[in-house]
Amino acid sequence: MIDGLLHQATRFLFFTGKGGVGKTTLASAVSVALADAGLRTLLISTDPASNLDEVLETVLGNEPRPVPQVPNLSAMNIDPDAAAAAYRERIVAPYRGVLPSTAISRIEEQLSGACTTEIASFNEFTRLVGDAEAIEEYDHVVLDTAPTGHTLRLLDLPAAWNDFIAENRSGSSCLGPLSGLADQKAVYERAVATLTNSGQTTLVLVARADRNSLAEADRAGQELRASGMTHQQVVINAVFCAANPNDPAAAALHSEAEEALTRMPEPLASLPRHQISFRPAGGVGVQRLRALLNPNDPIKAPSRNPTDIPKFPALEELIEKLDQRRSGVIMTMGKGGVGKTTVAIDIARQLAGRGHQVLLATTDPADHVTGQVPDRPPNLEIRAIRPKEETQRHVQHVLETAGKNLDAEARALLEEELRSPCIEEIAVFAAFARLVAAGGSKHVVLDTAPTGHTVLLLDTTEAYHREVERNADHLAPEVLNLLPRLRDPEYTKVLLVTLPEATPVHEAFALRDDLQRAGIQPYGWIINRSLNGIPTQDPLLQAKQIMEVPYLQEVANQALAHTALIPLRTKSV
Repeated sequence: MIDGLLHQATRFLFFTGKGGVGKTTLASAVSVALADAGLRTLLISTDPASNLDEVLETVLGNEPRPVPQVPNLSAMNIDPDAAAAAYRERIVAPYRGVLPSTAISRIEEQLSGACTTEIASFNEFTRLVGDAEAIEEYDHVVLDTAPTGHTLRLLDLPAAWNDFIAENRSGSSCLGPLSGLADQKAVYERAVATLTNSGQTTLVLVARADRNSLAEADRAGQELRASGMTHQQVVINAVFCAANPNDPAAAALHSEAEEALTRMPEPLASLPRHQISFRPAGGVGVQRLRALLNPNDPIKAPSRNPTDIPKFPALEELIEKLDQRRSGVIMTMGKGGVGKTTVAIDIARQLAGRGHQVLLATTDPADHVTGQVPDRPPNLEIRAIRPKEETQRHVQHVLETAGKNLDAEARALLEEELRSPCIEEIAVFAAFARLVAAGGSKHVVLDTAPTGHTVLLLDTTEAYHREVERNADHLAPEVLNLLPRLRDPEYTKVLLVTLPEATPVHEAFALRDDLQRAGIQPYGWIINRSLNGIPTQDPLLQAKQIMEVPYLQEVANQALAHTALIPLRTKSV
């Protein structure tokens, strides 16, 4: 249970962890419990792909709104688009009527990329954490963060921007005039002081009882501890305990969970630990959120007619279609935790096994690909975009080219500009473009970051594409051709990966719509880790099978022509 966390809760509770481990569900359940105890609570999502609205069954906005079914609880999403629009307007407004309209348009164009969106979102985050007046009416503030890689970057930003603001002499950056950032400096400092104060903030590392999830939580815990967030606890979510130990599937899942917990990394194992039992009904809706922390309050699954279960092809049938091409890009996309990495690895291995030259790569800052493919065949290359390395490479390239013939003062200003945190986005973008370009001669299988981060990357692509049209001579061919390649259905095949659950399916539909608006038509769907088709007599697993059916039907009724279903895999089933 999680009673220890609730009874000794600090004012700020910061939930983070690998995508798909249940951060939003647990942050919501804890917020409901605090509010039920009479404590005024504010729940904030900093995830660009937030599903907080669905979990709370409440329409949320960019400012706190009461949750109707829970007195004392308010919630909000930090909306990246709204935050970026407001940020752009703050920067541009003083120049309206002063500068020509063409100059205003130019400034707005420069502020249209993903870096602006991230900084604007962070401004909102730090305002709520670092501005006492903004949250003075609340006893507790619960932060539901983006998946770990994005969160670690988010937490690095205050120090990075503080240093950049302090050292910058030109008065400008890739985000426009620095006055908007300098005004935030004191707020940034207070936010960092709050997050690193163990009497005020508890970092809650959320994980599942599996090796990769626990390793990610341990890595995040150590990195955030190095950043000063030392007051940490861990919650192991959805721990499966077989109700029927004689059932092969249930016994295998039970054994794997026990083994993962036994082999938990030592730094993580030393933290105060709480465990939440597996609940077939999930955590969508206030009733289920309350039940999640109360094992004596079960939610019964609805009955079903076995004929209602849609039938889907196996993954191998989809790979047969991909095998007909000699080259191209295959992108696995979806909500964090749906298994994009394992699906990408499976596709890459099978294509390599059919004799193709294959490059398997990840754009996820958390990188769960490297080292996960034992016995790699020689025709399968593995690569990861590492932001810090790409930034160093980009800076060196700029200094050797644009900075080659500059005088000392101009070169110093260029070096100063290259220390901006925005440079990382530019460097990662260029690396992404190179990976996509490689699809002209081989199969490139891209394990993309969780949805919100990926959409920001595609937004960056759109912004750079507009820049390319104005200044094509100064950009590499792979950057020039990136967006057309992504929009070419023969060159790029986007596979939407989901689980047969409410939030992953609905987020995949939203992602499909976003991609289509960007001119990218998804190729197909992959439903991963389905219990349907696995024989079991365990009542928990049978209940989970029943809960999957409506979401299988949603995909069957609305999906693209190409679909596949991957059953849940265990070591014994």
